[in-house]
Amino acid sequence: MVEQSICQARASVMVYDDTSKKWVPIKPGQQGFSRINIYHNTSSNTFRVVGVKLQDQQVVINYSIVKGLKYNQATPTFHQWRDARQVYGLNFASKEEATTFSNAMLFALNVENRHTCTH
Repeated sequence: MVEQSICQARASVMVYDDTSKKWVPIKPGQQGFSRINIYHNTSSNTFRVVGVKLQDQQVVINYSIVKGLKYNQATPTFHQWRDARQVYGLNFASKEEATTFSNAMLFALNVENRHTCTH
C-alpha cells in the first residue's frame, strides 16, 4: 500500500452526541489537539483522514473518505461531516490550517465522486 499525506493540520477531533446535543471529544477524556492528515493511497486512488493525538501519539480517527460524503465548513475553524452512524467535527487551531485541510478534503471528494468503479 502506497500512501502519501496530501495535507496536515492541527485540530481537536469531535463527535456530535445526540443525547446531550453537544460536541464532545471523539474519545472520552481525549481533549486537545491532534495532527490530522489526509492520506492518498496512490495505488487504489482512495483517501482517508487520520488523526494522531499530539500528546501521546494515540490514533483518534482513521476514516475512509467515500463518494457522496457531505463535508460542511460550519465556521472558518470548525468543519464537519457525517456518515450513517456519526457526525464528526474538526475544531482547527487556525483558519489557515482549516483552509489547508478543506482544500485537501474537497480535492479528495472530487476524485472520489469521479470514481466509476466500486471498491
